Amino acid sequence: MSDTKDTPEKGKTLGLRGGGTETSHVRQSFSHGRTKSVTVERKRKRVVVPKSGAGGAGGTGGAVGRNLSDTERERRLRAVQAARAQEADRAEQMKAEEKAREEEMIRLRAEKEQAEREEREREIARQRKQDEEREKEAAAKAAATAPKAKAAKVEEAVDPAAAQAAASRVEAGKGPAKSTKTDKPQDDRNKQPKGGKAGDDRRRSGKLTITQATGEGGRQRSMAAMKRRQEREKRKMQGSNEPREKIIREVKIPEAIMVSELANRMAERVAAVVKALMQSGIMVTQNQSIDADTAELIVEEFGHKSVRVSDADVEQALQTPDDAPEDLQPRAPVITIMGHVDHGKTSLLDAIRKTNVVSGEAGGITQHIGAYQITTDGGAKLTFLDTPGHAAFTSMRARGAQVTDIVILVVAADDSVMPQTIEAIHHAKAAEVPIIVAINKIDKPGADPNKVRTELLQHEIVVEKMSGDVLDVEVSALSGTGIDTLLENIALQSELLELKANPDRPAEGAVIEAQLDVGRGPVATVLVQNGTLKRGDIFVVGEQWGKVRALINDQGERVEEAGPSVPVEVLGLNGTPEAGDVLNVVQEEAKAREIASYRAQAAKDKRAAAGAATTLDQLLAQKKASESTTELPIVVKADVQGSAEAIVQAMEKVGNEEVRVRVLHSGVGAITESDVTLAEASGAPIIGFNVRANAPARESANQKSVEIRYYSIIYDLVDDIRAAASGLLSAEIKETFIGYASIKEVFKVSGVGKVAGCVVTEGVARRSAGVRLLRDNVVIHEGKLKTLKRFKDEVAQVQGGQECGMAFENYEDIREGDVIEIFETEEIERTL
Repeated sequence: MSDTKDTPEKGKTLGLRGGGTETSHVRQSFSHGRTKSVTVERKRKRVVVPKSGAGGAGGTGGAVGRNLSDTERERRLRAVQAARAQEADRAEQMKAEEKAREEEMIRLRAEKEQAEREEREREIARQRKQDEEREKEAAAKAAATAPKAKAAKVEEAVDPAAAQAAASRVEAGKGPAKSTKTDKPQDDRNKQPKGGKAGDDRRRSGKLTITQATGEGGRQRSMAAMKRRQEREKRKMQGSNEPREKIIREVKIPEAIMVSELANRMAERVAAVVKALMQSGIMVTQNQSIDADTAELIVEEFGHKSVRVSDADVEQALQTPDDAPEDLQPRAPVITIMGHVDHGKTSLLDAIRKTNVVSGEAGGITQHIGAYQITTDGGAKLTFLDTPGHAAFTSMRARGAQVTDIVILVVAADDSVMPQTIEAIHHAKAAEVPIIVAINKIDKPGADPNKVRTELLQHEIVVEKMSGDVLDVEVSALSGTGIDTLLENIALQSELLELKANPDRPAEGAVIEAQLDVGRGPVATVLVQNGTLKRGDIFVVGEQWGKVRALINDQGERVEEAGPSVPVEVLGLNGTPEAGDVLNVVQEEAKAREIASYRAQAAKDKRAAAGAATTLDQLLAQKKASESTTELPIVVKADVQGSAEAIVQAMEKVGNEEVRVRVLHSGVGAITESDVTLAEASGAPIIGFNVRANAPARESANQKSVEIRYYSIIYDLVDDIRAAASGLLSAEIKETFIGYASIKEVFKVSGVGKVAGCVVTEGVARRSAGVRLLRDNVVIHEGKLKTLKRFKDEVAQVQGGQECGMAFENYEDIREGDVIEIFETEEIERTL
């Protein structure tokens, strides 16, 4: 089908101006050649043109019509916008009215709830008043009814559910309360069956639900609150209605205290203390700390008395009152044997003890402080301390003098007074203890006891044979000569001192030696000075603490206690103490921990302060010294604390301004893998004194090529370290002048450069020697000869008075009249 459009027939149409219809004919084609003509009308848009006041032409009238329609459109648009603005204002007004109505409803609901709450509280108060009246009536009844009332109270305390139900009934009041619209579901849920009893409700309720636990009015009373209420009711029944008197406590406040600890010291609830702090504007929890000022305010607020203390006051627990004279009992004297090395101190002690300790000491010298107690033939007990005499053990001798009552100064009759003898005299005088001089080795050829007495006069030691007051005895440790006389003098001296102590008090003592035993842990040799140390005692020693696990005497036997002047080994420490620390027994383990922790922190702060208190000049001096000084680092492990301390002190004395020994780490016990790691990182050898490396440490040392050296005699250790440090010293260069030559003429030779024609004026000139070029006695150049010729031949040396030719290596600024100085150098190894 095809459409064909004919030419429109224009004719007159009816309609308004600018309106009407347009007609056109369309011819439709169908199949089989059939066609049909169809008339189509298209209506025009009717445009209403208002009448114009001025009659214009038709063309201008159409333009005016278009302008008026745009104006109309703008007017209508403004009208629509105005209508929308009015609609928005009405919507805002309605919203504000709705919000006001909601606020009014909320206010009314709150007032209603407040009124109901007040009504409920009045009902509860009335119910409580009735309960109190009933309780007063019950208290006034006969004594026969009293046990029944008590049994009912006990049953209420045993059955929490019954107490809870009773509390719910009291809060809810008697009879159903008028419920609001919002409370209706809650009331329906908690409403009891009609005519039901409390026991039936408890039986039907089954397990405790959240609703029952919380109750209608919020949280239920806790068991503690119910117990307090029962106590109040019990006091009322017994006739004591006055409130319990508040206990005012004296609360100690340190510089910082935890909130929970403050509550415990006041015996107040932690929640109450936290609440008081929050009301003061301090938001803290029970595990946070507060300062002393804040804690003092809280203590005063709770009505207690505050006592300010410092951290150092923790050691006040160690202070004990002085002993009464009637409590003091005689004790054994403590005798320290001192003197120069190899003067026979330990041999003399062996003769007194009738044992052989020297054979057990490496090299025949004492490495440790030995403590022993013996009983004389007369029954008197004596405690002996044997100190080392080597120069490295100065601090050990000082400790021995501090804890002693009598010093036996051993001087060999053949060697007389030696350096360590003088040092021992100074220690004894500083400790203000009496001295007994034992002149040993009198049976040795060349012995001269009078020489010893005479030399002692130089150090203000005047013996009895020199009209002095110092006892002196000639003895022989090998033959036993004079031993009895020495013991008699010791007994006489101890009687004059009138040594006494109180054994019935907490023990006090001094650590003579400390070590780390592989099987037994930290072990301390303690000399008890006062009181009695018992197994199970809790003690503090230096920065360590512990509980006495075992006590071992000098014979290796376990004992249950040790009294005054008794040396024992103490097991049960948590760490190795320092030799010389004081041991104090305390009552509580917590107090021992607190004191040890305070001491450790104080020592740490002291070390930190010492490290921080350096000025810029000191830092620059240290840097300059480290740049100019070569260090030999070492790691030291020893069997006991005293030996480690002695080795460190000896190492500090090895070296000079060019080389020094630096001890990276010193400790007690076997060499471990961590020691090997430290030594590898620092390139240091490990020094083991009477200790060995364990298997992992040995394997690690082999893998990392770390040298481990073992020693049992301190002489050998110090000598080897000194030799190793000497190897770090730069060799000393010694110059020897062998001749002088004067330059007579300078030649320029092709391929060689400038050559000086010289005359050897003094000594000899050698080709291998060093030379200096002097010009007006000022050194211009120093170096070596490139060539030394005699006529045309290269020679090794030229004798004095002969002519030769010389050329310098890498230097040609030579002039006639210069002087050549010829010298040889020699390297000489230095030692410390």
